Amino acid sequence: EVQLVESGGGLVHVGGSLRLSCAASGFTFSSYRMNWVRQAPGKGLEWVSGINRGGWSWLNAGAVKGRFTISRDNTNNTVYLQMNSLRPDDTAVYYCAASSGQIMSTLKSDYDYWGQGTQVTVSS
Repeated sequence: EVQLVESGGGLVHVGGSLRLSCAASGFTFSSYRMNWVRQAPGKGLEWVSGINRGGWSWLNAGAVKGRFTISRDNTNNTVYLQMNSLRPDDTAVYYCAASSGQIMSTLKSDYDYWGQGTQVTVSS
């Protein structure tokens, strides 16, 4: 059974930090690009960050550039998102998602696998 399980979300004040984790199982983790996608309350999906299979190339959305860092550990089948300098508009459910290539889609159907999400709330 394919599983992507996100963790590490919570409530923080503006300017704080969180580190999200996504544990993968049931598929060949190292064969997929991994992404973080978020959905704010009442809004659509927003692609946040992606990292290649080997973990040496990554991209961030402009809204999080310089604040968020994606990384992966292929030995432990885990992808991370380090979030610093958090803002209230970062409040969202954060999902990890696997794709066969570089993609920045807002449609879940464009990804191969999805997690259940973890809530991040940033208060002012």
